[in-house]
Amino acid sequence: MKLKNKIAIVTGGAQGLGEAIVMRLAHEGAHVIIWDLQTEKAQNLAKTLNNEGFSVEVMENIDIISLDSVEDAAKNIIKKHKTIDILVNNAGIIRDASMKKMTLEQWQSVIDVNLNAVFCCTKAVLPAMITQNNGKIVNISSVVGIYGNFGQSNYVASKSAIIGLTKTWARELGKNGINVNAIAPGAIDTPILATVPTEIKAQFVAKIAVGRIGQPEDIANTCFFLVSEEASFITGQTITVDGGAYLG
Repeated sequence: MKLKNKIAIVTGGAQGLGEAIVMRLAHEGAHVIIWDLQTEKAQNLAKTLNNEGFSVEVMENIDIISLDSVEDAAKNIIKKHKTIDILVNNAGIIRDASMKKMTLEQWQSVIDVNLNAVFCCTKAVLPAMITQNNGKIVNISSVVGIYGNFGQSNYVASKSAIIGLTKTWARELGKNGINVNAIAPGAIDTPILATVPTEIKAQFVAKIAVGRIGQPEDIANTCFFLVSEEASFITGQTITVDGGAYLG
């Protein structure tokens, strides 16, 4: 259990990639704190893992796009657990439309959750990580943030920005013992992908070198590596986890 006694926050940890990440970190001994508005799903996940002997809690009513909200939450974690060792900025939404049809509300809602929340949550945990001169931050980006994608101006902008923030924060925070990295998933079997027609999924698979859609566990395993001591000399990097779909 390589993360024993570590305190980890996972945003959007109730389902999909977030759920897999919560499970992986918990199985490695971390005490995982979920920030997710899907309270019932988050509580059910926590109950299941706690019943299996792991350590997970849910903090309710955390607004990750409000700096005041996440700063208060971080302070409460410090009071209770004395430290914050890991932050995984995973929460994200999609509001797809072509540029011609995209509304300002669609644009802003995605930027708020996918980008502004990353800023707020990271800023909230920094005082603790700087004080202890140690911390691991993992930002979940996307391959579309590297290559672009039709009909996703808002999502692509947010995921591209995360890559830039990761590099910048790595430069700024390395002297404080803080590693900052990003993961860029490709096509992963999540609730979002479940809405994609079968024929479109087949087209995805045809482009993937390993010949399959990715599983949430593929991302969770990468996340675990990046927050482990084995990755202590890795920072400012974006790890593409897409089965070899983009090799150019």
